[in-house]
Amino acid sequence: MNTEKSKVLFEEAKNYMPGGVNSPVRAFNAVGRNPLFIHKAKGSKIYDEDGNEFIDYVCSWGPGILGHAHPKVIEAVKNACDYGLTYGAPTAKETELARLITTLMPQIEMLRLVSSGTEAVMSAVRAARGFTGRDMIVKFRGCYHGHSDGLLVKSGSGLLSNAVPDSAGVPADYTKNTLIAEYNNKKSVEELFDKFGKNIACVVVEPVAANMGVVLPDKDFLPFLRKITEENGSLLIFDEVITGFRLGLGGAGEYFGVKADLTTLGKIVGGGMPIGVFGGRKDIMSCVSPLGKVYQAGTLSGNPVAVTAGIETLKLLMENRDIYEKIDKSAAKIEKAFNESSAKVRVNRIGSLMSAFFTEKEVRDYDGATSSDTAEYARYFGYMLENGIYIAPSQFEAMFVSAAHSEEDIEKTCKVIKEFK
Repeated sequence: MNTEKSKVLFEEAKNYMPGGVNSPVRAFNAVGRNPLFIHKAKGSKIYDEDGNEFIDYVCSWGPGILGHAHPKVIEAVKNACDYGLTYGAPTAKETELARLITTLMPQIEMLRLVSSGTEAVMSAVRAARGFTGRDMIVKFRGCYHGHSDGLLVKSGSGLLSNAVPDSAGVPADYTKNTLIAEYNNKKSVEELFDKFGKNIACVVVEPVAANMGVVLPDKDFLPFLRKITEENGSLLIFDEVITGFRLGLGGAGEYFGVKADLTTLGKIVGGGMPIGVFGGRKDIMSCVSPLGKVYQAGTLSGNPVAVTAGIETLKLLMENRDIYEKIDKSAAKIEKAFNESSAKVRVNRIGSLMSAFFTEKEVRDYDGATSSDTAEYARYFGYMLENGIYIAPSQFEAMFVSAAHSEEDIEKTCKVIKEFK
């Protein structure tokens, strides 16, 4: 496979951007290769600058549930551009998108549009602290909630330790109120509430962890989080930046039957354009400025082009609800292919969201995920790429199936997986 143009572009990019990329995973460091520079995308395929074609299972890290460049979304965006790119003023479309979201996710009674998932979670945590008058938050080891300072943390020496920064440039004082628990470990959460309960503003969790690879919640884990937060006067925040509109029109909240106090959205809700959303109970959201004292603002929040893409995407999903059954069946075929292959993998899947972990251990938490053989994953990544299939360049990311993936795409993918040795 010829990738000379990508190599030249990467060398040039490194002169202007750290590592030559605008998001670290794109550098392909974890798989020991040079990144591909993408020229265009259409349907289930992406094409690099050298003209190579790939079946794409990254889907821009989740937004592409309809596939790339859906004609109706593109047409709507082009028409919106004719009216101007941004106004910095209210528009009717913002209300239309908000109405769609609150209809599909009734637990979101009021919301605020922002420009990224990071901004959404950061703002939701601020709202939770403002509403409760408490400072501490609980997050889970291995769950990623964006790169805001207070959430960019790792576990300390023990479960009850306060978090320490996971990045240079983050003062320890920024994370002193962030407590770390273990995903799917109720005892670790109970211990934190026993010790700090009166000071805990919220628990923030990916209802399906998807940033250490896909890790599903135990059947009783999310109901437990709902119960313990209610008992302690704390709020429960579902970070549905990935699962929102991916597991279904009602997201993970509907899928698992657990109602969070606040929910954050991103990716699919923007239809491929930059959008984030945080929202939930009206009494909590009424604390957000200009109604309340929790300040939040954004120059490009609710910009008309991104909002248009979001509206069109949600309408298409609502009009074609059988999409979810289709992508679930496609993902199930891929899971079956992994299980029938000779590779030593553990496949975690929920709907069209999945990960293949190169480990023989059950993966239900951070320790299980990190038991994976990352060198073997890198070999698998290279094999898939050479066979025209584009997957995440990291063991600890998700695989996304879209409505644009054809039966032929899925059959080829399954065949290539089964032949991996």
